Amino acid sequence: MYYRMMGNTGLQVSVLSYGFWATYGVKDSLLQEKGIKMAKKCMTIARDAGVNCFDHAEAYGNPNGEAERLFGIALSELKEEDPEKWRRSELIITTKIFWGGNGVNESGLSRKHILEGLDASLERLQLDYVDMVFCHRPDPLTPTSTVVRAMNDAVRNGWATSWGTSEWSAAQIMEAIWFAKSEGLEPPMFEQPQYNMLHRQRFEQEYFPLFKEPYNYGTTIWSPLRSGFLTGKYNDGIPEGSRPTQEGYEWLIEDLENRKREGQIEIVKKLSEYAEDKFGCSTAQLALAWCLKNSNVSTILLGATKPEQMEENLGCIAVAKRMNDNHLAEIDLILGNKPEDWIGYGGSGARDIRTM
Repeated sequence: MYYRMMGNTGLQVSVLSYGFWATYGVKDSLLQEKGIKMAKKCMTIARDAGVNCFDHAEAYGNPNGEAERLFGIALSELKEEDPEKWRRSELIITTKIFWGGNGVNESGLSRKHILEGLDASLERLQLDYVDMVFCHRPDPLTPTSTVVRAMNDAVRNGWATSWGTSEWSAAQIMEAIWFAKSEGLEPPMFEQPQYNMLHRQRFEQEYFPLFKEPYNYGTTIWSPLRSGFLTGKYNDGIPEGSRPTQEGYEWLIEDLENRKREGQIEIVKKLSEYAEDKFGCSTAQLALAWCLKNSNVSTILLGATKPEQMEENLGCIAVAKRMNDNHLAEIDLILGNKPEDWIGYGGSGARDIRTM
């Protein structure tokens, strides 16, 4: 396992993390013994490989944040079984606040919901604090100053050690940072954006200045496989039992149809051939390795629901170690979507490559 610094927090985070979005917490089946056992198996495989970061949100597994509740139960049992492996000082546990309930004051980033939502998350997770708390989306109804002050209090009261943003614009992030600095408050230090081979404009271009001084913004990227699309499993249609066939994910069917019309399935087929020809690896491993080669990615959130998926995804590190600049250039030709260089940085390129 490799580790990178999470922005200016001083935390060292494994380049692969375990995210619980759409992984656990579906209706009542969440708390069944089978679900907890599966979570423990995947968590153990990840931890044995050196993964130290586990990502959550109050909205995951709703209603009532059931994904957080399952993780809290699983972690408690794992601690009893092996206290050394699961000692709290070595774990980085996160949560995100925005969608907490159906009431008019149970969502958004009001001071009330930030503090109440975080308190409820900590109770479900069975923790005294989280290491990283995110504003899950920007809130157009709440002034940035109010959000910053509330997140500052969450950190200084010991409920979180640092805070950040998710899917905020670069302008919104900079506004929050400079308001915090001007008032002597805790600034946001990391962002959780979508980033993958098919969704790269914002990360590589808009956010590019945030990764430099004086910001040094960290990142925890989500959907690195584009909801499974970049695994290649949809190349020949929708497999029975896959996520689009499950209740609540019907929107993925329309998304897949759109991608088919845009010719993206043909791109993934080419990526599958390239993965096998150049690396003898799966399409998913290639897609994850590609993300790892961007050093502005602090950590990738994996969403495996089965042990074999977790083991396969962890194999991307070996692929990334073999991947060089020539491979990246060849992949860019297949993708055909590389953003233009960010104006003002001397044509240095939006992608900041680190050889692993």
